[in-house]
Amino acid sequence: MRTYHCFWLLFWAGQPHQSFLTSLSKRTSGFPEKGKVLVLSGNSRRDLNRSKRSWMWNQFFLLEEYTGTDYQYVGKLHSDQDKGDGSLKYILSGDGAGDLFIINENTGDIQATKRLDREEKPVYILRAQAINRRTGRPVEPESEFIIKIHDINDNEPMFTKDVYNASIPEMSDVGTFVVQVTATDADDPTYGNSAKVVYSILQGQPYFSVESETGIIKTALLNMDRENREQYQVVIQAKDMGGQMGGLSGTTTVNITLTDVNDNPPRFPQSTYQFRAPESTPPDSPIGRIKANDADVDENAEIEYSITEGDGYDMFGITTDKDTQEGIITVKKALDFENKNLYILKVEATNTHVDPRFLYLGPFKDSATVRIQVEDVDEPPVFSRPAYIIEVKEDVPINSVIGTVTAQDPDAAKNPVKYSVDRHTDMDRVFNINSGNGSIFTSKPLDRETLLWHNITVIAAEINNPKQSNRVPVFIKVLDVNDNAPEFAMFYETFVCENAKAEQLIQTLSAVDKDDSYSGHQFSFSLAPEAASSSNFTLQDNRDNTAGIFTRKTRYNRHEMSTYLLPVVISDNDYPIQSSTETVTIRVCACDHRGKMLSCNAEALIHPTGLSTGALIAILLCIIILLVTVVLFAALRRQRKKEPLIISKEDIRDNIVSYNDEGGGEEDTQAFDIGTLRNPEAIDDNKLRRDIVPETLFMPRRTATARDNTDVRDFINQRLKENDTDPAAPPYDSLATYAYEGNGSVAESLSSLESVTTDGDQDYDYLSDWGPRFKKLADMYGTMDSDKDS
Repeated sequence: MRTYHCFWLLFWAGQPHQSFLTSLSKRTSGFPEKGKVLVLSGNSRRDLNRSKRSWMWNQFFLLEEYTGTDYQYVGKLHSDQDKGDGSLKYILSGDGAGDLFIINENTGDIQATKRLDREEKPVYILRAQAINRRTGRPVEPESEFIIKIHDINDNEPMFTKDVYNASIPEMSDVGTFVVQVTATDADDPTYGNSAKVVYSILQGQPYFSVESETGIIKTALLNMDRENREQYQVVIQAKDMGGQMGGLSGTTTVNITLTDVNDNPPRFPQSTYQFRAPESTPPDSPIGRIKANDADVDENAEIEYSITEGDGYDMFGITTDKDTQEGIITVKKALDFENKNLYILKVEATNTHVDPRFLYLGPFKDSATVRIQVEDVDEPPVFSRPAYIIEVKEDVPINSVIGTVTAQDPDAAKNPVKYSVDRHTDMDRVFNINSGNGSIFTSKPLDRETLLWHNITVIAAEINNPKQSNRVPVFIKVLDVNDNAPEFAMFYETFVCENAKAEQLIQTLSAVDKDDSYSGHQFSFSLAPEAASSSNFTLQDNRDNTAGIFTRKTRYNRHEMSTYLLPVVISDNDYPIQSSTETVTIRVCACDHRGKMLSCNAEALIHPTGLSTGALIAILLCIIILLVTVVLFAALRRQRKKEPLIISKEDIRDNIVSYNDEGGGEEDTQAFDIGTLRNPEAIDDNKLRRDIVPETLFMPRRTATARDNTDVRDFINQRLKENDTDPAAPPYDSLATYAYEGNGSVAESLSSLESVTTDGDQDYDYLSDWGPRFKKLADMYGTMDSDKDS
């Protein structure tokens, strides 16, 4: 007999309306009532030829966001082999099994333990199996089933931005696009209207509108003016459920800015402006500012100012300050209160960037009247000319008036003016000026050849207010008069050959004249009257400011006359005629046959009337005697002995001892060692004089080095400085007595002035111990002691 095994799985059909819920303990026996159980049977064992189908499943739904206190019932597993004796065990695995979804292993009831959210996970895939509790072996194969979470409207629409920013030009037409906002809903768009969003405007009417389906914001009001209101805040709402009641909603804020367009012309706040300007205002100086107001901003508010008409059109100018958009009125020409003291101008302000769309609003320019009052100031005198040019002849007498300058006070007071010459421009004081009438006269002679132009400056100052002064340059040109005689263009020194022929040209002369000649210089040449008849040469005037010197005779003898001085008279043709006498030096030279100079020196000739033999011998003897005298004198000076330090032994008074040795001054470095004076401790007793032969050679005894006495050095330097700077000191070498004997000397004082009364008690034997430098004193005083004892 063939048996059948059936495995039943019962699910509560989870509809969106009502859920059937029961506790696990109450649902372990029986099936859900009223057809709410889905039965799936297994394959018949009698049909051995067909493969076993195992499980058969459908797709099931479960509501999200369950708010009950008990577990949410999902469905029931059941097998036809379950006899109700507890021998089978149901097992659940897959997504959330054991945690999110649990199963009663005895009855097969499946429940959800937690609140589900479709937006987090919309589908769960699970696997179910029935096993034998005693053997642990499955009685049916494992199979999958799907639980889909059914959506409810639990998410409100969310905008992609919390705040939107947008801008549009002012005066835009109705319906101009502003910006598009977008909101999204996390609910299932395929089920119902939970995700269907509709846009609406909560704030911002009547200026703007929004399309309900697209979220596009547009202008809703015509001619919105930025100058009236620039910023708008619009609140847009997005609501799901197609905007029906009960739907969820979200909002966002849109900040809309109106950008500027040039829809406002410039306007002057007043029709007339008044300014004052001193007449001393220099050109290009500002005297005032005006400004036309423009409600627009940036480049739409840029203004260009211009003067369109008025009596001061050429006297004043106006420029635009790019930073402040003000018109700056400046002076173009010098003002003069006495000529005109009031100017009236018409100034126009125009936009530089005009939008043709708004020309219907009127011309984008405005005009105003500017009145400028010129103020009188104390001005310096004004000369009648900007510069003076005066011409004067160089022979004009001193104190002669050569020209006049004129200056007047331009003010209404007409203050008197005094004149003076700026001496920095006339250091030599060649000119002077009459302080009352401005007449310029000479104070020194003029010389065109020395200085052609004299450029001086004349100062005119008000007598009542000398600070008000003005200057004018005066250019004085010295005109030439014929006061310079012509002269040779160069120094002429030529030669003539001894074998020269008559009428032979030996030199061409030319002349120059320091004076100017309007018609050109014309010089005439001639020999001086004293040389015209007796000269060995002739002069020919070429009538072209040159002249030629020619020989008058044939052959010249340089032994008879080696040099000729030929005086030439040069005259000009100006008035008065000036002439000068120049000299041409002509040397007689030996030449070859071609006229090339060989020698111009006269050879020595031997004449019979020369010196006699006796005279020559006498001259030679004198020379010999002179040489012998010089040699003897030198020998005597070398062999002469030195005089003793003290000429007389009896004369023991303080004396100036003459050593007859003057030395060579600062250049003589052989007579003494200058280092000894600078450093007393460096004295070397073994060092002998290098300029004389020592009289005796012996080994000096070394004495203890004396302490450096800075007092002596300072004293000597001080006395030396006083004598060098003393204006009463003689300007020749002299003996300067310093009157200082030092202190701390081992031998104490050597002055005989202190020993006059105690001369007999002195013992001079210690002088022998002081070395060779005191040998003379030791011998002298030792001898005196011997004489007294005897």
